Amino acid sequence: MSTTGGSAIRGSRVGSGPMGERDRGFKAERFTISYYCFSGHVNKLAYAATIEPEEIPVEIDCPNCGLPAGTDKDNPPQIAKHEPYKTHLAYVKERRTEVEAKELLEEAIESIRSRREAASEK
Repeated sequence: MSTTGGSAIRGSRVGSGPMGERDRGFKAERFTISYYCFSGHVNKLAYAATIEPEEIPVEIDCPNCGLPAGTDKDNPPQIAKHEPYKTHLAYVKERRTEVEAKELLEEAIESIRSRREAASEK
C-alpha cells in the first residue's frame, strides 16, 4: 500500500488531451475582425485566411445585447427606428380603408346569415 495517497498517473490531469501540436492536428491560418456595437461591446470573430473578402459580414448581431455591430469603432451601427409591437388589427387598418372595412363586414354578415338560413331549413 502506498503512503503518498496520490494518483497512479502523475503529471497529468483528468480530461487532458495529448501533448503537442502534432498530436492535436493542423491549426488553420486565420485572422480576427473586431465588431463594435452601440452599447460598447467588442466582439472578435476569427475567420479562415482562405475566406473571400466579400463573404465577411459587414455587420453582425451583437451576442451580448442583440444590437447590430460593425467594424467601425468610432461609428457603430444604430437601429434606425424601434417600432413598438403592433396588433393584428393595426396591420389590417394600415391595409384597408373604412369603406373597404364596411364592405367586407357586410359581406361576412350576409354570408353568415345565408348559412344560418340554409341550416335552419334542413
